[in-house]
Amino acid sequence: MTLLVYGAYGYTGELVAEEAVERGLDPVLAGRNAAELGRVGTRLDCETRAFSLDDDPATHLDDVDVALNCAGPFVDTAGPLASACLATGTDYLDITGELPVFESLAAHDADAADAGMALLPGVGFDVVPTDCLAAHLVDRLPSATHLALGFEPHGGLSPGTAATALRQIGDGGAVRRDGRVVSVPPAHRERRIDFGNGERTAVTFPWGDVSTAYHSTGVENVEVYVPVPANARRALRAVRHLGPVLDADPVNALLQRAVRRFVSGPDAEARASGRAFVWGEARNERTGETVVSRLVTPETYALTVDAATTAAQRALDGDAPVGFQTPSSAFGADFVLSLDGVERTDE
Repeated sequence: MTLLVYGAYGYTGELVAEEAVERGLDPVLAGRNAAELGRVGTRLDCETRAFSLDDDPATHLDDVDVALNCAGPFVDTAGPLASACLATGTDYLDITGELPVFESLAAHDADAADAGMALLPGVGFDVVPTDCLAAHLVDRLPSATHLALGFEPHGGLSPGTAATALRQIGDGGAVRRDGRVVSVPPAHRERRIDFGNGERTAVTFPWGDVSTAYHSTGVENVEVYVPVPANARRALRAVRHLGPVLDADPVNALLQRAVRRFVSGPDAEARASGRAFVWGEARNERTGETVVSRLVTPETYALTVDAATTAAQRALDGDAPVGFQTPSSAFGADFVLSLDGVERTDE
Protein backbone atom coordinates (compact mmCIF):
# COMPACT_ATOMS: atom_id res chain seq x y z
CA MET A 1 0.00 0.00 0.00
CA THR A 2 1.39 3.40 -1.04
CA LEU A 3 0.96 6.77 0.65
CA LEU A 4 1.76 9.96 -1.26
CA VAL A 5 2.26 13.21 0.69
CA TYR A 6 1.73 16.23 -1.54
CA GLY A 7 3.34 19.48 -0.39
CA ALA A 8 5.96 17.50 1.53
CA TYR A 9 8.44 20.40 1.70
CA GLY A 10 6.06 22.93 3.29
CA TYR A 11 6.17 23.57 7.02
CA THR A 12 3.45 21.07 7.95
CA GLY A 13 4.03 18.72 5.03
CA GLU A 14 7.64 18.12 6.01
CA LEU A 15 6.63 17.38 9.61
CA VAL A 16 4.00 14.91 8.35
CA ALA A 17 6.53 13.28 6.02
CA GLU A 18 8.97 12.86 8.94
CA GLU A 19 6.26 11.26 11.08
CA ALA A 20 5.19 8.93 8.27
CA VAL A 21 8.79 7.75 7.89
CA GLU A 22 9.12 7.24 11.65
CA ARG A 23 6.00 5.05 11.54
CA GLY A 24 7.44 2.95 8.75
CA LEU A 25 4.95 4.05 6.09
CA ASP A 26 7.63 4.67 3.42
CA PRO A 27 5.76 7.61 1.85
CA VAL A 28 6.26 8.97 -1.64
CA LEU A 29 6.94 12.70 -1.34
CA ALA A 30 5.44 15.03 -3.93
CA GLY A 31 5.06 18.70 -4.78
CA ARG A 32 5.75 21.30 -7.44
CA ASN A 33 9.25 22.43 -6.44
CA ALA A 34 11.73 19.74 -7.49
CA ALA A 35 14.66 21.31 -5.63
CA GLU A 36 12.85 21.59 -2.30
CA LEU A 37 11.36 18.16 -2.79
CA GLY A 38 14.82 16.73 -3.42
CA ARG A 39 16.12 18.29 -0.21
CA VAL A 40 13.44 16.60 1.90
CA GLY A 41 13.56 13.34 -0.06
CA THR A 42 17.31 13.05 0.42
CA ARG A 43 17.09 13.82 4.12
CA LEU A 44 14.32 11.27 4.71
CA ASP A 45 15.51 8.75 2.11
CA CYS A 46 12.14 8.74 0.31
CA GLU A 47 11.04 8.50 -3.29
CA THR A 48 10.03 11.88 -4.71
CA ARG A 49 7.69 12.94 -7.52
CA ALA A 50 7.77 16.54 -8.70
CA PHE A 51 4.59 17.56 -10.51
CA SER A 52 2.21 20.48 -10.74
CA LEU A 53 -1.49 20.11 -10.15
CA ASP A 54 -2.00 21.97 -13.44
CA ASP A 55 -0.51 19.07 -15.43
CA ASP A 56 -2.79 16.01 -15.19
CA PRO A 57 -1.79 14.85 -11.69
CA ALA A 58 -3.72 11.58 -12.19
CA THR A 59 -0.77 10.26 -14.21
CA HIS A 60 1.28 10.29 -10.99
CA LEU A 61 -1.28 8.41 -8.87
CA ASP A 62 -1.79 5.08 -10.65
CA ASP A 63 0.13 3.17 -7.97
CA VAL A 64 -0.98 5.36 -5.02
CA ASP A 65 -3.57 4.07 -2.53
CA VAL A 66 -3.84 7.20 -0.34
CA ALA A 67 -2.94 10.80 -1.20
CA LEU A 68 -2.50 13.20 1.73
CA ASN A 69 -2.57 16.83 0.59
CA CYS A 70 -0.57 19.20 2.81
CA ALA A 71 -0.24 22.01 0.23
CA GLY A 72 -2.35 25.05 0.96
CA PRO A 73 -4.21 27.23 0.34
CA PHE A 74 -6.41 24.22 -0.27
CA VAL A 75 -8.97 26.23 -2.17
CA ASP A 76 -6.34 26.12 -4.94
CA THR A 77 -5.02 22.57 -4.51
CA ALA A 78 -7.84 20.39 -3.19
CA GLY A 79 -9.98 20.43 -6.33
CA PRO A 80 -7.31 19.32 -8.84
CA LEU A 81 -5.81 16.66 -6.57
CA ALA A 82 -9.17 15.31 -5.43
CA SER A 83 -10.31 15.09 -9.07
CA ALA A 84 -7.20 13.12 -9.91
CA CYS A 85 -7.90 10.80 -6.98
CA LEU A 86 -11.47 10.30 -8.21
CA ALA A 87 -10.09 9.29 -11.61
CA THR A 88 -7.70 6.73 -10.12
CA GLY A 89 -9.74 5.49 -7.15
CA THR A 90 -7.16 6.86 -4.72
CA ASP A 91 -8.34 7.87 -1.24
CA TYR A 92 -7.99 11.65 -0.85
CA LEU A 93 -7.11 13.23 2.52
CA ASP A 94 -6.02 16.76 3.38
CA ILE A 95 -5.45 19.05 6.36
CA THR A 96 -7.63 21.97 5.27
CA GLY A 97 -9.78 24.10 7.51
CA GLU A 98 -11.22 26.08 4.59
CA LEU A 99 -15.01 26.13 4.51
CA PRO A 100 -15.34 26.34 0.68
CA VAL A 101 -13.17 23.24 0.27
CA PHE A 102 -15.37 21.12 2.53
CA GLU A 103 -18.52 22.27 0.76
CA SER A 104 -17.01 21.65 -2.68
CA LEU A 105 -15.80 18.15 -1.84
CA ALA A 106 -19.08 17.24 -0.12
CA ALA A 107 -20.82 17.83 -3.45
CA HIS A 108 -18.82 14.88 -4.86
CA ASP A 109 -20.02 12.35 -2.29
CA ALA A 110 -21.81 10.20 -4.88
CA ASP A 111 -18.88 10.39 -7.32
CA ALA A 112 -16.50 9.20 -4.61
CA ALA A 113 -18.80 6.35 -3.63
CA ASP A 114 -19.03 5.28 -7.29
CA ALA A 115 -15.23 5.40 -7.56
CA GLY A 116 -14.85 3.33 -4.38
CA MET A 117 -12.68 5.93 -2.68
CA ALA A 118 -12.83 8.24 0.34
CA LEU A 119 -12.92 12.03 0.15
CA LEU A 120 -11.72 12.92 3.65
CA PRO A 121 -10.62 16.54 4.11
CA GLY A 122 -9.70 18.16 7.41
CA VAL A 123 -7.58 15.46 9.09
CA GLY A 124 -5.41 17.93 11.02
CA PHE A 125 -6.23 20.32 13.84
CA ASP A 126 -8.48 21.62 11.11
CA VAL A 127 -10.97 20.01 11.95
CA VAL A 128 -10.37 16.78 13.89
CA PRO A 129 -10.84 18.08 17.48
CA THR A 130 -13.83 20.30 16.76
CA ASP A 131 -15.49 17.79 14.43
CA CYS A 132 -15.09 14.92 16.89
CA LEU A 133 -16.35 17.16 19.70
CA ALA A 134 -19.43 18.08 17.63
CA ALA A 135 -20.23 14.40 17.10
CA HIS A 136 -19.69 13.67 20.80
CA LEU A 137 -22.00 16.54 21.82
CA VAL A 138 -24.80 15.28 19.60
CA ASP A 139 -24.28 11.77 21.00
CA ARG A 140 -24.95 13.38 24.39
CA LEU A 141 -27.91 15.47 23.16
CA PRO A 142 -29.44 13.80 20.09
CA SER A 143 -32.24 16.38 19.97
CA ALA A 144 -29.78 19.30 19.53
CA THR A 145 -30.90 22.03 17.15
CA HIS A 146 -27.84 24.28 17.49
CA LEU A 147 -24.09 23.72 17.78
CA ALA A 148 -21.48 26.27 18.87
CA LEU A 149 -17.83 25.26 18.66
CA GLY A 150 -14.59 27.07 19.34
CA PHE A 151 -10.90 26.73 20.03
CA GLU A 152 -8.10 28.67 21.68
CA PRO A 153 -4.72 27.78 20.18
CA HIS A 154 -1.41 28.69 21.81
CA GLY A 155 1.59 29.17 19.52
CA GLY A 156 2.40 30.64 16.13
CA LEU A 157 1.13 30.06 12.62
CA SER A 158 2.88 28.44 9.70
CA PRO A 159 3.20 30.46 6.48
CA GLY A 160 0.53 28.34 4.80
CA THR A 161 -1.96 28.73 7.66
CA ALA A 162 -1.36 32.48 7.86
CA ALA A 163 -1.92 32.85 4.13
CA THR A 164 -5.13 30.84 4.34
CA ALA A 165 -6.42 32.90 7.30
CA LEU A 166 -5.72 36.08 5.37
CA ARG A 167 -7.78 34.84 2.44
CA GLN A 168 -10.63 33.75 4.72
CA ILE A 169 -10.76 37.18 6.37
CA GLY A 170 -11.01 38.78 2.95
CA ASP A 171 -13.93 36.50 2.12
CA GLY A 172 -15.88 37.60 5.22
CA GLY A 173 -17.64 35.43 7.81
CA ALA A 174 -20.02 32.49 7.61
CA VAL A 175 -22.40 30.53 9.83
CA ARG A 176 -24.91 27.78 9.12
CA ARG A 177 -28.59 28.59 9.59
CA ASP A 178 -31.42 26.16 8.92
CA GLY A 179 -29.04 23.91 7.01
CA ARG A 180 -27.62 26.60 4.72
CA VAL A 181 -24.24 28.33 4.84
CA VAL A 182 -24.98 32.04 5.27
CA SER A 183 -22.48 34.86 4.70
CA VAL A 184 -22.13 37.27 7.62
CA PRO A 185 -19.71 40.13 8.39
CA PRO A 186 -16.40 39.20 10.08
CA ALA A 187 -16.78 38.90 13.87
CA HIS A 188 -20.51 39.51 13.49
CA ARG A 189 -21.29 37.97 16.90
CA GLU A 190 -19.31 37.75 20.14
CA ARG A 191 -19.76 35.93 23.44
CA ARG A 192 -17.81 35.10 26.58
CA ILE A 193 -16.53 31.52 26.50
CA ASP A 194 -14.43 29.41 28.85
CA PHE A 195 -12.49 27.23 26.44
CA GLY A 196 -10.95 25.47 29.42
CA ASN A 197 -8.36 28.09 30.27
CA GLY A 198 -10.53 30.85 31.74
CA GLU A 199 -13.18 33.02 30.09
CA ARG A 200 -12.32 34.89 26.92
CA THR A 201 -14.26 37.14 24.59
CA ALA A 202 -14.64 35.23 21.34
CA VAL A 203 -16.06 36.11 17.94
CA THR A 204 -17.52 34.07 15.11
CA PHE A 205 -15.04 32.80 12.52
CA PRO A 206 -15.71 31.00 9.20
CA TRP A 207 -13.99 27.76 10.28
CA GLY A 208 -14.50 24.52 8.40
CA ASP A 209 -16.88 23.18 11.04
CA VAL A 210 -19.60 25.39 9.59
CA SER A 211 -19.55 22.68 6.94
CA THR A 212 -18.27 19.55 8.65
CA ALA A 213 -20.33 19.72 11.86
CA TYR A 214 -23.48 19.75 9.75
CA HIS A 215 -22.37 16.80 7.63
CA SER A 216 -21.23 14.88 10.73
CA THR A 217 -24.28 15.45 12.90
CA GLY A 218 -27.16 16.78 10.79
CA VAL A 219 -27.55 19.76 13.15
CA GLU A 220 -28.66 22.64 10.93
CA ASN A 221 -27.41 25.64 12.93
CA VAL A 222 -23.66 25.92 13.52
CA GLU A 223 -21.37 28.75 14.67
CA VAL A 224 -17.63 28.64 15.34
CA TYR A 225 -15.80 30.99 17.72
CA VAL A 226 -12.19 32.00 18.37
CA PRO A 227 -10.99 34.25 21.22
CA VAL A 228 -9.79 37.64 20.01
CA PRO A 229 -8.35 40.62 21.97
CA ALA A 230 -10.24 43.92 21.88
CA ASN A 231 -7.89 45.59 19.39
CA ALA A 232 -8.14 42.65 17.03
CA ARG A 233 -11.93 42.65 17.31
CA ARG A 234 -11.95 46.28 16.22
CA ALA A 235 -9.64 45.41 13.32
CA LEU A 236 -11.89 42.56 12.22
CA ARG A 237 -14.87 44.89 12.19
CA ALA A 238 -12.87 47.31 10.05
CA VAL A 239 -12.28 44.46 7.62
CA ARG A 240 -16.01 44.57 6.89
CA HIS A 241 -15.21 47.65 4.80
CA LEU A 242 -11.82 46.44 3.53
CA GLY A 243 -12.90 42.91 2.56
CA PRO A 244 -13.34 43.67 -1.15
CA VAL A 245 -9.87 45.23 -1.22
CA LEU A 246 -8.23 42.30 0.57
CA ASP A 247 -10.05 39.89 -1.70
CA ALA A 248 -8.82 41.56 -4.89
CA ASP A 249 -6.42 39.17 -6.60
CA PRO A 250 -3.39 41.52 -6.88
CA VAL A 251 -3.69 42.69 -3.25
CA ASN A 252 -4.29 39.19 -1.90
CA ALA A 253 -1.36 37.78 -3.87
CA LEU A 254 0.96 40.52 -2.58
CA LEU A 255 -0.09 39.97 1.04
CA GLN A 256 0.26 36.19 0.74
CA ARG A 257 3.76 36.52 -0.67
CA ALA A 258 4.69 38.74 2.27
CA VAL A 259 3.22 36.25 4.74
CA ARG A 260 5.12 33.33 3.22
CA ARG A 261 8.35 35.30 3.29
CA PHE A 262 8.18 36.69 6.82
CA VAL A 263 6.06 34.19 8.81
CA SER A 264 7.58 30.98 10.17
CA GLY A 265 5.89 28.22 12.12
CA PRO A 266 6.49 27.29 15.77
CA ASP A 267 9.78 25.55 16.56
CA ALA A 268 10.12 22.05 18.01
CA GLU A 269 10.11 23.30 21.61
CA ALA A 270 6.88 25.25 21.06
CA ARG A 271 5.24 22.27 19.39
CA ALA A 272 6.24 20.01 22.27
CA SER A 273 5.15 22.35 25.08
CA GLY A 274 2.12 24.10 23.58
CA ARG A 275 -1.52 23.28 24.23
CA ALA A 276 -4.84 24.08 22.58
CA PHE A 277 -8.24 24.31 24.23
CA VAL A 278 -11.40 23.26 22.37
CA TRP A 279 -14.96 23.99 23.50
CA GLY A 280 -18.34 22.91 22.24
CA GLU A 281 -21.97 23.46 23.17
CA ALA A 282 -25.05 21.65 21.88
CA ARG A 283 -28.48 22.98 22.73
CA ASN A 284 -32.10 22.34 21.94
CA GLU A 285 -33.74 25.70 21.32
CA ARG A 286 -37.22 24.30 21.95
CA THR A 287 -36.53 22.72 25.36
CA GLY A 288 -33.60 24.86 26.52
CA GLU A 289 -31.49 21.76 27.23
CA THR A 290 -27.74 22.39 26.81
CA VAL A 291 -24.61 20.26 27.11
CA VAL A 292 -20.99 21.43 27.05
CA SER A 293 -17.81 19.45 26.42
CA ARG A 294 -14.15 20.46 26.15
CA LEU A 295 -10.88 19.06 24.88
CA VAL A 296 -7.30 19.84 25.82
CA THR A 297 -4.94 18.88 23.01
CA PRO A 298 -1.28 19.20 22.14
CA GLU A 299 -0.15 22.28 20.21
CA THR A 300 -2.05 22.64 16.93
CA TYR A 301 0.73 21.56 14.56
CA ALA A 302 1.78 18.69 16.80
CA LEU A 303 -1.81 17.45 16.78
CA THR A 304 -2.05 17.95 13.01
CA VAL A 305 0.98 15.77 12.41
CA ASP A 306 -0.35 13.00 14.66
CA ALA A 307 -3.93 13.19 13.35
CA ALA A 308 -3.04 13.36 9.66
CA THR A 309 -0.55 10.51 9.85
CA THR A 310 -2.93 8.38 11.91
CA ALA A 311 -5.78 9.03 9.48
CA ALA A 312 -3.52 8.12 6.56
CA GLN A 313 -2.52 4.88 8.32
CA ARG A 314 -6.15 3.97 8.84
CA ALA A 315 -6.99 4.74 5.22
CA LEU A 316 -4.08 2.54 4.11
CA ASP A 317 -5.54 -0.21 6.30
CA GLY A 318 -8.90 0.16 4.53
CA ASP A 319 -10.68 1.78 7.49
CA ALA A 320 -11.88 4.92 5.66
CA PRO A 321 -15.44 4.49 4.31
CA VAL A 322 -16.03 5.47 0.68
CA GLY A 323 -17.72 8.73 -0.27
CA PHE A 324 -17.34 12.15 1.32
CA GLN A 325 -16.35 11.82 4.97
CA THR A 326 -15.51 13.99 7.93
CA PRO A 327 -13.01 12.80 10.55
CA SER A 328 -15.81 11.75 12.92
CA SER A 329 -17.99 10.13 10.24
CA ALA A 330 -14.97 8.14 9.04
CA PHE A 331 -13.47 7.12 12.37
CA GLY A 332 -15.98 8.02 15.09
CA ALA A 333 -16.35 10.74 17.71
CA ASP A 334 -13.59 9.19 19.82
CA PHE A 335 -10.99 9.32 17.03
CA VAL A 336 -9.49 12.43 18.62
CA LEU A 337 -9.00 10.51 21.90
CA SER A 338 -6.79 8.00 20.08
CA LEU A 339 -4.24 10.76 19.51
CA ASP A 340 -1.43 11.44 21.98
CA GLY A 341 -2.11 13.89 24.79
CA VAL A 342 -5.81 14.58 24.17
CA GLU A 343 -8.24 14.76 27.10
CA ARG A 344 -12.02 15.32 27.05
CA THR A 345 -14.33 16.55 29.81
CA ASP A 346 -18.11 16.94 29.93
CA GLU A 347 -20.42 19.14 31.96
